[in-house]
Amino acid sequence: MRSTCPAAGGRMYVHGVQRAMHRQRPTTVAGMAGFRGGVSRMSSCSVRRGEFHALVDAAVARQRVAGSLKRNMGTKMCGIIGVHKHAGNANVEIYEGLLMLQHRGQDSAGMVTTDGYKFHEYKANGLVKDVFNNQELLNTLDGSVGIGHVRYPTAGTASAQEAQPFFVNSPLGIYLIHNGNLTNTAELRKMLESSTSFFNRHLRTTSDSEVLLNIFADEIHRAHQKCLLDAACDPNRKKMDMVFEAGEAAMRLLEGAYSCICLVKGVGMVAFRDPHGIRPLVLGKRHGENGEEWCVASEDCAFGPIGFERVRDVSPGEMIVITEDGKLVSRECHPPKELSPCVFEYIYLSRPDSILNDISVYDYQLGLGTRLAHKIMEKNWDIDLVCPVPDGSRPAAIQISAEMQLPYREGLVKNRYVGRTFIMPDQRMREMSVRRKLNAMPAVFSGKNVLLVDDSIVRGTTMSQIVNMVRRAGAAKVYLASASPPVRNPNVYGVDMPSRKEFVAHGLTEDEICKVLGADGLLYQTVEDLVQVGKELNPTIKRFEASCFDGDYVTGGITEEYIEKLEKTGRGKRPMDRGRPIEV
Repeated sequence: MRSTCPAAGGRMYVHGVQRAMHRQRPTTVAGMAGFRGGVSRMSSCSVRRGEFHALVDAAVARQRVAGSLKRNMGTKMCGIIGVHKHAGNANVEIYEGLLMLQHRGQDSAGMVTTDGYKFHEYKANGLVKDVFNNQELLNTLDGSVGIGHVRYPTAGTASAQEAQPFFVNSPLGIYLIHNGNLTNTAELRKMLESSTSFFNRHLRTTSDSEVLLNIFADEIHRAHQKCLLDAACDPNRKKMDMVFEAGEAAMRLLEGAYSCICLVKGVGMVAFRDPHGIRPLVLGKRHGENGEEWCVASEDCAFGPIGFERVRDVSPGEMIVITEDGKLVSRECHPPKELSPCVFEYIYLSRPDSILNDISVYDYQLGLGTRLAHKIMEKNWDIDLVCPVPDGSRPAAIQISAEMQLPYREGLVKNRYVGRTFIMPDQRMREMSVRRKLNAMPAVFSGKNVLLVDDSIVRGTTMSQIVNMVRRAGAAKVYLASASPPVRNPNVYGVDMPSRKEFVAHGLTEDEICKVLGADGLLYQTVEDLVQVGKELNPTIKRFEASCFDGDYVTGGITEEYIEKLEKTGRGKRPMDRGRPIEV
């Protein structure tokens, strides 16, 4: 801590205080007040005492607000996988599967395996290849059954403590991994920490996934106690029935989106999905020497490299148990509500080689391109070439090019070895990072009327830079086409976005957005087109979760107060890369 203060308002000194506060991490407001007094006594700074105390009091207030809001935070945008083999270690298959799901989370990775007797766990911050960076480490994760997780912490801390899997040792011993976001986390947390809970549980993190795990564990305890009251019920023989009963009870309590995989000692590998089917979960199978082996994952793109074949999606409200001897048992734990998969999975989140809810992501993106092309042709723009903004918009751009019989050109070259722009400390640094990340080629753009295609335009700050970049490369005109509609609402089901005021579409017409972006023309996809493309590919789906576009939340109960809290605790206060909700 610095003991002297520069003339510029004491800012350097206060920064030193903030660093010290961060290191000491007082855990209560009283602790913060005590720290305030201690800092005051240590200070020999020439800043006026009242001014200094005001600065520290402001930090205390921010800490108090952050402490109350962080309890509603969740871990969002994740990839999960579980592997059940009859013999040999599952760690290599889980590792390879996580590599295939790396696009769903790049900040931490975790794995737990079991040999039927003990669990073996490792998790840390970093990419999969960096977390599990040597064979010696993988060898410690022995066992023929295991689960793995990649995480993108869009809210809360990036601490490895909040990396998954999460564990409770009672009942039975349960590890859980989760993709999605609960929307009633605060109520559930209050219940768990009160006498309403079976054991008045203590939660170690701010993660909604830990809340979900403890709700599930609490309900297994209740099922166990219920069994003990029945003289004819043997809890040692009824473990799987208790898990299913707990699944039914938990699904009555949980609100929001959740796709989960668990390891339950004495039962096996358990997978379940919320009654709306908002987040994906897919079942795979392969034939081993000793019988059928199973895999469950966020996307079936994870199956190919490890030799599994897609069987089907886990149904909304369904729980699947792969028993310790490899038998699959399924039960409907909640009457399925109308299947409403998140449409953003198909636009941006999932890999194009995945099939989710019997819809090929690639075919879906081609369908968006077809519909967008017809709308572009109605504009009568004079276009010389079609260029995607890499990477997710390529399928749509290719289809637009084919439909309009225009040249397809890759005029924006992406540098894949540049850090993410949203972690840059100021706007100038972020703009510089964008220029490093994308480079426009004059050989493609010089003298041309260009149609740039992107999968989504959320915040728009980077898109305006791309437009300027293409103009500097010699483009005569720059038109924009977005494969998704204007984003006007936050996604509460596992995709963190900025606050509504930071959306480029907030309160603006498309013509006004076009002027903000500096383009010569702008065209958005419609919500109706998003839904119709999906229905054409799978007519059994009548509704898609598209709340970030239309504000219609499929689970209901999303109030203005909830959204305001979400905006304060999510990435609404943090800069974003490419104006996108996540980084891939």
